[in-house]
Amino acid sequence: MSDDTNIHDVGDSINADSPDAASSHRRAPLIVAAVAVVLAGFFAVLIGAKTDEVATADSPLLGRPAPAVQTTTLDGQPFDLQRRKGSWVVLNFFNSTCVPCVQEHPELAKFADKQAKLADGAEFYTVVWDDNRGAVQKFFADNGGSWPILADDDARIEVAFGVAKVPETWIIDPNGFVVSRHLGGTTDDQLTQLLAQAKAR
Repeated sequence: MSDDTNIHDVGDSINADSPDAASSHRRAPLIVAAVAVVLAGFFAVLIGAKTDEVATADSPLLGRPAPAVQTTTLDGQPFDLQRRKGSWVVLNFFNSTCVPCVQEHPELAKFADKQAKLADGAEFYTVVWDDNRGAVQKFFADNGGSWPILADDDARIEVAFGVAKVPETWIIDPNGFVVSRHLGGTTDDQLTQLLAQAKAR
């Protein structure tokens, strides 16, 4: 199986009576909507203004206000993206059984740690994509990562951003506008460059 393949079987990993399983049953129509948003964005058409820039993926959300995100972190803290205006925000969609998600995790840790030490550094958040909370919490406990993890039990965040496959990373500027979208695994250097490109615009 290739590294681009997400390896998760909800039926095998989640008890059918659990809240996670129930949310998965509600997920189907939302996934259809997510695919529609992706197709509207020409489904992973890569663009780069300069050859030395890190390529970003097209999306109808680019240059527009970010979708509303109101949720809680896995440790129960409220989160409202609207209230993060004034800061650069990086959202990374993640699944604990996704091979490229696992592979990029150490790089994300480097990026998040560096940004946390900068006066104008970006705030970094993980968004749980089609996964159960226990598995994600165990992954972070085993592999590190102290940044906030956002719950998306009803898949509304993934649908709003049109995320049909992970990993996927978005950058939102201090005015609340979507300025960058990156498909697939990334590195500390790539994210740092994407953020610098966004700040230079």
